Amino acid sequence: MKLILDKINSPKDVRRLNLSQLNRLALELRSFLVENVSKTGGHLASNLGIVELTLAIHYCFNTPIDK
Repeated sequence: MKLILDKINSPKDVRRLNLSQLNRLALELRSFLVENVSKTGGHLASNLGIVELTLAIHYCFNTPIDK
């Protein structure tokens, strides 16, 4: 299965996704975070809590142009 995360190179790529793809991307990001934090250690909760916020900002705004 090809990951959506592998296709994201800029905020513009996030804006092209439909809602189903955005949900899948959020799951992929959480999996990536859990996998990597379990290897290196660190605080996981704050990273997991910001996934939807970050996707929403890049989806709704023309980052980095919009201030």
